[in-house]
Formats: sequence, C-alpha cells, structure tokens
Amino acid sequence: MKTEMKKVGDFYEIEVGQDLISSKNFNDDLAPTKVKERTWSKFNIAALWVGMSICVPTYTLGGVLTAYFGLSVMEALVTILIANIVVLIPLTLNAFAGTKYGLPFPILLRSSFGIFGSNVPCLIRGFVACGWFGIQTMFGGLAIHLFLSEISTAWASLGSKGEVFGFFIFWLLNIGVVLKGSDSIKWLETLSAPLLLVVGLGLLFWASDKVSYAEILSTPASRPAGDGFAKYFFSGLTAMVGFWATLSLNIPDFSRYAKSQKDQIIGQAVGLPVTMFLFSALGVVLTAASETMFGKTISDPITLIGQIQSPFWVAIAMVLIVIATLSTNTAANVVSPTNDFQNIAPKHINHTKGVLLTGLIGILLMSWELLKKMGWIESDVSVEAFISNWLLGYSSLLGPIAGIMIVDYFVMKKQSLNVPALYLEGAYPSINWAGFIAFFIPVIFTAMAISFNVMTWFYSYGWFTGAFSGALLYYLFSKLQSQPVLTAGFEKA
Repeated sequence: MKTEMKKVGDFYEIEVGQDLISSKNFNDDLAPTKVKERTWSKFNIAALWVGMSICVPTYTLGGVLTAYFGLSVMEALVTILIANIVVLIPLTLNAFAGTKYGLPFPILLRSSFGIFGSNVPCLIRGFVACGWFGIQTMFGGLAIHLFLSEISTAWASLGSKGEVFGFFIFWLLNIGVVLKGSDSIKWLETLSAPLLLVVGLGLLFWASDKVSYAEILSTPASRPAGDGFAKYFFSGLTAMVGFWATLSLNIPDFSRYAKSQKDQIIGQAVGLPVTMFLFSALGVVLTAASETMFGKTISDPITLIGQIQSPFWVAIAMVLIVIATLSTNTAANVVSPTNDFQNIAPKHINHTKGVLLTGLIGILLMSWELLKKMGWIESDVSVEAFISNWLLGYSSLLGPIAGIMIVDYFVMKKQSLNVPALYLEGAYPSINWAGFIAFFIPVIFTAMAISFNVMTWFYSYGWFTGAFSGALLYYLFSKLQSQPVLTAGFEKA
C-alpha cells in the first residue's frame, strides 16, 4: 500500500504505507500525529508555558538585564514583557504547520533545508537544548540537595558533593518523564502550573513587608550617565527574545498535539508573556529583599529559600521547585533534541535512544561545574555568566532559522505541504542550498562583527538581524533556484 494524505476537518493526516515504512528517513516517533492524538486544549498549552516559564533562569532575567545590560529595574521589566510579546510572533507562525499537519520540527525543516541538510539546524537547536538541560538539571539537583539536607544531617554533611548527587537524581527524573511520552509531559505541565503560581504568590507575600516596591522600581540604571537608552534596550531585548528563540523553532513538537489553531494561538498568548513578566518581576523583588533580610544579594530562589530558618517550609518549597524545574526541563530541553537526534538516522535512533543521548550530552556540557563541586578542578566560570553569555550568542544562530522556516511555509509553500514527500528519497532535495545560503550569510556577518569589531550592531541585535536577513535571503535564493514539483493531493476523509 502506498502512503496517502487525507484531510480530516481542518487537519491533515497520513495513512502510512510500505513506501514510508521502508524509507530510511522515517520512524514511528517522527511520523505525523493522528487527528485523534491532537488533544491539547488552550488550557493545556497555556499550562505548558506556565510550567516552562516558571524556572530559575526566568527568575534571574531581571538581574541579568540590570547587571549585564545596564538597564534600570523598570526598564528591565518592560524589556522582558516586550520581548515575550515579540517572540510570540515566530512561536505562533511556526506552530501553524505543526498543528495543521501534525509534523515535528525536524520534519518541517526538511522542506527548507533538504532531507539531509535539515540535520544542520536540527543539531544546532539540539545542542543548545542539551546545554540548557544541563543548566536546569544543576538547579534541580541543588533543590533536591537542599531538601534532603533539611531531613538528613548525614546528607547535609556532603556539602557541594550532595549537589552533584542531587544532579544525577534529578537527571533520572527528567529522563523517566520524557521516556513515557507526550501524555506524561501534558500531565506534568497541567499539574504543575497551578502549584507554581501558588509558589510565586506565596514568595511575593512573604517578601511584601520586607521591601519597598517603590524603591525597587525606582532603582536607577547602571549604565554610564551620558549613554543613551536605545542601544542598551535593543541589546537586552535581543537577549530576552533569545531566551525563547529555541522554542520559536521547535514549537511544532508541541503544536502537533493541539486541538486547533485557535487553541495553540490563545494558549501561547495567555501562557507566555504574562508568566514571564510576573516571575521575572518576582525575581527582581526577592533579589532586592535578600540584601535586607540576609545582608547579601542572592540572585536565585533556591539559595534564597535555603536561607529561611524553617526546615518544614524549606523542604516544602524545594519539592515545589523540583516540580517547577522538572516541568521546564522536560518540555523545553529534552523533547526537541530527542527528535533532532532521531532525524540523523531514524532507523537507528528511536525515541528512547534520543532521550538518553540528550541526557548524556547534558552531563558532558556541565561536567566542568560537576567536577568543580566535587573539588576535583578549580574554575571561576559561574553558571550565571554561562547563561548570560549564551543568550546573545545562540540567538544570533537561531534567528535566521526562524525567518527561513516562516518564509518557506507561508510564502514559498503557501501553507501547503506534501507530507509523504518529506519522508521519501528524491521528492525533496537532499540539501536545499537556498536554506543554507540564507543561514550562513547572517552567521558570517555575525562572526565578522565579533572577530573584527565591524558592524557590531549585527551581533548585538543578533536575533532580529538574523531573522530578517535570513527570511529575505531565503526568499530571493528560492526564487532563483528551480523548485521541486510536488503534488500535494489528498483525499477527504
């Protein structure tokens, strides 16, 4: 039997035939979702974003913008809000194809980069996610360590070595959830969202009598007095957009389970900007409160809560933080690389192997911090500096990919894909040179800006310059090269 694509209401799905089963570019995990599997409502998608947004790195964003980008507290919070409204645009647009056709991110990339060429942007996205997986697992491991330290003096005596053991306990929790599949992630996000909101409100209430909100919001900028606002704002905006630049690419990995386009649009619009703004604001408030309460600035909530002189509340808070970090890490940092690594060799790397490969690379990327905590090496590189230096750097790589994907689907393909052809040999080119040229030219300009200190604005505003230049170049070069003739016929069910 030959594979057929059918229209079912507003959706498309395929009946897999022997041609796809025997194709080296296909496996069941990368296959389009069936219509009956598309069960995520707007509430589930909003809960997904609440679960992903309430995490330690979000809490520290306000501090990153004030310390590294020279913004005042009020400027930093407004920047975070605007950035998350901006990033909704590529998130929503790139989610469309996933919702309509049930396709995961790597398969959609085959349309713009080619069947084999799609592995390059896949691996870029995948390795970035593995890095974030390692960072979030470090924070989750710290929470587990503090929880166990409150209930066991023997564990507390382990010191920083206990954090390493906590890292591996949390690592196993993450791997276990994702191995169970999309339903377990949906269940975790839906369960954790209301709990995390309660934690945030509880922390805000706890700090309300210890700080003056008016004083915090009026904290001046740290930039030189004569410097203007614009360049600091746009650099900070680029970094904050870069925070979710990863998900703006692989959002089809989740939108393929959405009930409708309306559900994915409303769910994302409700779940992302408000949650990011409020939890970042909470981080600014509590970081300022830490100076008053403990005589030192504490920029992450796990360490801050660990200072509270109440073993019961510390233990409860650490359990909730473990849930928060678990909900972020599984969805944002394990799902994508699992699919990305499968795309390399679908017949040899299945879902389980993809998950384990993601976990192992995450350990390797954080090995320097683990070895430091074990006392085996010395390093003055902090996790916070690691995060802040990444934000601009990786957004400059991911911006062009986002622009290319949007132009390919909405302009070149006019929202019409021949889904079976994305899994077969010969229908799409092995390498789509228009995609690669449109990707590498912005990357070359970025490298020149860094290496030779010319056109520094191209790097400073990397996501925007990359996305717009990548989109324009892809359109121009796609027009110049001959397009494959692909019939997108279907039968209506």
